[in-house]
Amino acid sequence: MSAPRPVIAVAGLGIESSTFSPARTEAAAFHPERGAEVLTRYPFLAPGKPLRAAADWRGVLVGKALPGGTVTASAYADLSGELIARLGELGPIDGLWYDIHGAMTVEGLDDAEAELLARIRETVGPDVIVSASMDLHGNVSRALVHLTDLITCYRTAPHEDAMETKERAARNLVGQLAGGGPRPVKAWIPVPVLLAGEQTSTRIEPAKSVYAAVEEVAAAEGVTDAAIWVGYAWADEPRNRAAVVVTGPDEAAVTAGAERLAHGFWDARHAFAFVAPTGALDDCLDEALASLARPYFVSDTGDNPTAGGAGDVTWGLRQVLARPEFQDPSGPTVLYASLPGPAAVDRAVRAGVGATVTVTAGAEVDDRHAGPLTMTGVVHAVRHGDRDAQTEVVLRVGSIYVILTRLRKPYHHEHDFTDLELNPRTADIVIVKIGYLEPELFAMAAGWKMALTPGGVDQDLLRLRHHRIRRPMFPFDPKMPAPDLTARIVASSNGPLTGPEE
Repeated sequence: MSAPRPVIAVAGLGIESSTFSPARTEAAAFHPERGAEVLTRYPFLAPGKPLRAAADWRGVLVGKALPGGTVTASAYADLSGELIARLGELGPIDGLWYDIHGAMTVEGLDDAEAELLARIRETVGPDVIVSASMDLHGNVSRALVHLTDLITCYRTAPHEDAMETKERAARNLVGQLAGGGPRPVKAWIPVPVLLAGEQTSTRIEPAKSVYAAVEEVAAAEGVTDAAIWVGYAWADEPRNRAAVVVTGPDEAAVTAGAERLAHGFWDARHAFAFVAPTGALDDCLDEALASLARPYFVSDTGDNPTAGGAGDVTWGLRQVLARPEFQDPSGPTVLYASLPGPAAVDRAVRAGVGATVTVTAGAEVDDRHAGPLTMTGVVHAVRHGDRDAQTEVVLRVGSIYVILTRLRKPYHHEHDFTDLELNPRTADIVIVKIGYLEPELFAMAAGWKMALTPGGVDQDLLRLRHHRIRRPMFPFDPKMPAPDLTARIVASSNGPLTGPEE
């Protein structure tokens, strides 16, 4: 008679929250899925897949929000309360897969993911094995490592291995439960470096080599998994910094692997650079106009909604609209994505495609850098039903095609444009509120520059004036002494937490 399959619950809340944005995130933004629908998020847990057959998987509640502002206390209370209640209704479980991002800031909390996991532990008991999967831009406190048994994160930025990482976390959990051995040893090293994701992309050196070492360490005898977190630069919290965690059955192996990765990251700190050439927005536009490369992409980085920006900063679009080169419809074709403006969208929808309208949009959330923007243009396209934007409108102003949205939306894929009857491949200039270009746009771009613009995810970190992060910290303290990068062996999750939160 075969042994019963282990019962594994799946739960988690994920968002990147900028504390430098005035925006607030409510519960609906997480688009929470519950029960059996949770499992449909993961192709590797589809019926018939080997991993699905290896355990009795039970969806609890998983919600993932577009990066944004701090989560309200009421939203967190509602979502976490429901998650805990649903988990309590499951009965005994053997394992829990904690699917999170790792950079969620909640009003009144400094380590929201660890706080939620502590509540989960109180519900399921100390003997349940927990495996966490995270974004490499998450933050890893000693408390979070203590409360997990296995923990891993993405190894690429942009995150082309997101689903692979989730599958690895689930597979590690199944393997641990099947093996029945002692809990893994966890070696954690906080690294006092805090850099933007655009400075640590694995497309280029030194991050390319720093992260290549992760797979080498993970493949070593006595190691189950290895991970480096860059941390999240746009939240001002004590836990925010880079970190290394290596897990496995052999303390000597995980210690050596963690120290190798931590020293590799620290030693490379001065070599990290932006993934693309940077400059002021006007300078980027000058270069784009002078270049023969088409399409030429410009990243409007300071208000990037996929890093936590409010998305409605009008500063960048205001500068673009003021350029004389784009005043006439026969000028260079420019696509601008995007600017939220619910009233503007409603007015354009009522007017219909082909109508000339005057609308005002933006700066309803983040008006610190420029106020609402009034534009007169021709309605080029209208689209309803987008998961993030809800309704999208394209307004042609001179030779600029401005995408207006009911709610903010990231533009990462070619179809995001072609669905709106726009062709980014034949455009002269494509301006996107983004940091590093996501894979489809990167492959399409003949030229690219990152504009250092203002907003809640300003790439000039020193300009943001963090005051709650642990100091000294590179690059805020460039002449700081070398830190202690010896591995801290963190106690098992069913034992007491020991050691300071360094």
